Amino acid sequence: MPCRPDTLASTLSRHVPLSNSRLETLVVVVLGLVCGRTVNLSHIAGHFRGPARLASNYRRLQRFFQFVRLDEDWLARTLVVLLNLRPPFQLCLDRTNWKLGAKDVNLLVLCIAARRVRIPILWTVLDDGGGSSMQDRMTLMERYLAIFDAASIRILLADREFIGNQWFEFLVKNNIPFAIRVKENLIVILEDGRVASLASLTRRRPSRRQLAVHKGRFEGMQQRFAGTLCFAAKRRNDGTMIIIATNCEPNGALAAYKRRWQIECLFGDTKTRGLNMEDTKLTQPAKLSLLMAVVALALAWAHACASATKGHANIARASHGYRRKSWFRTGFDALRHWIASHPDRAS
Repeated sequence: MPCRPDTLASTLSRHVPLSNSRLETLVVVVLGLVCGRTVNLSHIAGHFRGPARLASNYRRLQRFFQFVRLDEDWLARTLVVLLNLRPPFQLCLDRTNWKLGAKDVNLLVLCIAARRVRIPILWTVLDDGGGSSMQDRMTLMERYLAIFDAASIRILLADREFIGNQWFEFLVKNNIPFAIRVKENLIVILEDGRVASLASLTRRRPSRRQLAVHKGRFEGMQQRFAGTLCFAAKRRNDGTMIIIATNCEPNGALAAYKRRWQIECLFGDTKTRGLNMEDTKLTQPAKLSLLMAVVALALAWAHACASATKGHANIARASHGYRRKSWFRTGFDALRHWIASHPDRAS
């Protein structure tokens, strides 16, 4: 994917099945997201070139979100190609939500998290502000498997919200490797037939360096899933216990789970640290899904620009050890600088 804005339209035209007029509008929306750091349509309307009045441009954007639908499953393949990502992928699953007046905006998002890239590839707009159901998650993963298959997954990472016997059975049946944090009060049936809570199995592990590993299944899972899960635990410095349910090697699963934070960073990129998705006034699921698709294209563009800007070099680190900028922010700032320096070519 090119990093220069003046080649964005030509690149997207090879991948996005839209008419020239709709494609031009899509490019303006992406440019407006980057320049204005907001998804608010009234701000984006000011980035159209030509003699049209601001009100006309705003109405054009409204029609775009009313009538255009970008197939998300197709977009997932396109994002992987544009960013030159290679399987197997590390996947992260989580929700992001906010309030628009009394209305809850709630999205279940599956992202690919690589060393330099974190990008949403599939998502579902949920009906309310609560957690996702097991059926929501399974449907999302079925869509993924229809596009890429289970062999493309290195590991799926998720937090304590994403539990449930039917959900774990689905993951095991479909050969999806996973590392999911679980609650201490869950009851498990071990290989030797013992029934115990995870809290009782980890109670006598006072040292942070000690690793407790048990094999079994959750109470309520079918007998044929006996011994298919490992439960690995490690104590943090603050005394809290991290317990991971996995169908992988437990030491590797605990290490992999640390990288789940990348989807939290992704949500920061889409919201307050980047594109401010909370500014949207859209609430209809189809329109929100299209907005998420446009945001994903803007994120991919920023990551591609960061790679073009830095090449194989690393971003400088501050004294505390963390990078001074994320890869997203490096590309995002470079794009905004280029657009500001070449306003006549940013189209």
